[in-house]
This record gives sequence, C-alpha cells and structure tokens, in this order.
Amino acid sequence: MKSGFVSLVGRPNVGKSTLLNSLVGRKVAITSNKPQTTRNIIQGIYNDDECQIIFVDTPGIHKPNHKLGKVLNRQAYYSIDDVDVVLFLVDGSDSLGPGDKFVLEKLKETNKPVILIINKIDKISKEQILLKISEYKDLYDFTEIIPLSALKSNNVDTVVSVLKKYLPDSIKYYDDTIYTNASEQFMISEIIREKVFNETEEEVPHSVTCIVEKLEFSRTSVNVIASIIVDRDSLKRIIIGKQGSKIKQIGVSARNEIEELLGKKVYLDLYVKTIKKWRDREKYLQEFGYYDFEK
Repeated sequence: MKSGFVSLVGRPNVGKSTLLNSLVGRKVAITSNKPQTTRNIIQGIYNDDECQIIFVDTPGIHKPNHKLGKVLNRQAYYSIDDVDVVLFLVDGSDSLGPGDKFVLEKLKETNKPVILIINKIDKISKEQILLKISEYKDLYDFTEIIPLSALKSNNVDTVVSVLKKYLPDSIKYYDDTIYTNASEQFMISEIIREKVFNETEEEVPHSVTCIVEKLEFSRTSVNVIASIIVDRDSLKRIIIGKQGSKIKQIGVSARNEIEELLGKKVYLDLYVKTIKKWRDREKYLQEFGYYDFEK
C-alpha cells in the first residue's frame, strides 16, 4: 500500500475541481465558470487495492487585485509546499497566457515532482494536443505530461497510474469509506453557493458566502436552515429575484443535490442576509465555524 498527497494547481477556470471530482469518482468540490470558485483547500481521497491518494484542490493562482485574491493565492502556495506531487493544470483549448506563466514561475521554486495536465482536450484536435505538449515542454522540465478531458473522464485513469510511481508513504491516512475531509455542513454550504453562481450568472460576485446555521437529522429526513451572506442590498435583491423567483430556484436546485449527498429527504429553509461591515461579517461567520476569506 502506497500513499501520498497531491496538489492540483493552475490559474482559475482550468478545471481543477472538475478533475478532482472525476478522480475521486463523486462530487467533492463545486464547479462554476466564475473565477476563484474554489475558496478552500478541499481534499478528495482516492482509494484502490494498491494506493491511497489524497488530492488537494486549491484556489486558482492569479495576480491578485483585492484581499480575497491574496488570501486565495496564499492557500494555493501553501498546498504546493506541503504535498508530495504537484499536478499543474492548463486549459488545452486556450492559448498559453500570462496566468499560466505566472503559475509556472511559482512552480520553479519547488523541488517536488510536477506533472503537467493538459485539460479540455475534447475541444481540440490531436495535432493541437501535440503542439501544446511541445509548447509547454520548452518552458519547464515536467516529470510527466498527461493530456485529458476531466469533464468527459477521458484519460483520467492515467493520472492515477502515473501518480503511483511517485507516492512516498506506506501508511493509510483515511478509512476506505472516506472520500473527502469536508464536513457535511461545509459541503451543503458549498452546494448552495454553487447554485447561487449558476442561477445568477455574472450578476453576483464570487465573494458571496453561504453558511449552514442549523442541521437537524431525523430517521427519514433532514432539516437545513442556511443563509446566503452578501455585503450589498443590491446583491440581496438579485439573489431573491422578482417575487422570490430566483431564491426559490436556488433552493430547489440545492435541495435536490443535498438529498443526493445525504440520502434522505431534505427540508431547506434559505435566507439572504446583508452584512456590510467586515468586522460584523467575520464575527458572524466565525460563530458558525467558517473562515472569512475576505478579511
């Protein structure tokens, strides 16, 4: 039995969370087309008869222009330093840009094996894949290069096969039944946050926060009381929608997925709250065990 920790890094929107979900075989991280959707270091755990791999999903590394961006970058840098192998994801359907080069400069500071993952190959031809491999090989001495499609689960199994060669430990960190380190409360809050993003498109910024204020289990059902926290009344009005239409749709979508997660009927009460002062917001979030990433 071999084991180890593997970090997924890259600029925003290259598919790190989608790949994590595909590797683990179930949803452990929310996905969205909004940059910096991932705000926490989330672990997804892969198990088979030969190994246990703890994958660490990180916020997208980028040149920050606000406090949230700086905090997210610090988390991603920490994950690079504290793992055994780094998976560097790039979007194969997009041109090599300053964002990818910015991440590569950070990777040059590590002495860990770095495996290049060229994602979204379902959008490009075989000739374009070869050109991408050649382009990136000239920029960094990657330990391995793997082209794949995380969304289509195309060639994802190769990642696990290759990683087995670089796992340094001989200890099982988690039981086989555990697939993530995230609590049920956290996963529920993330599901709600994902639905806010999906239902509001570009209208609501990624700084929106969701928390579970109450979680009560009975034999056949679960009662959930949750709040969506924003810092402006205008955002609150957008999320609620005309005659409550938007918040209703968010609630329906979230409830369906929470029921899949918990395997029980879910009764969800969803509220939208405006907390304008950062100190008040931080105090409120910490009361429920959530870290305020905007401070």
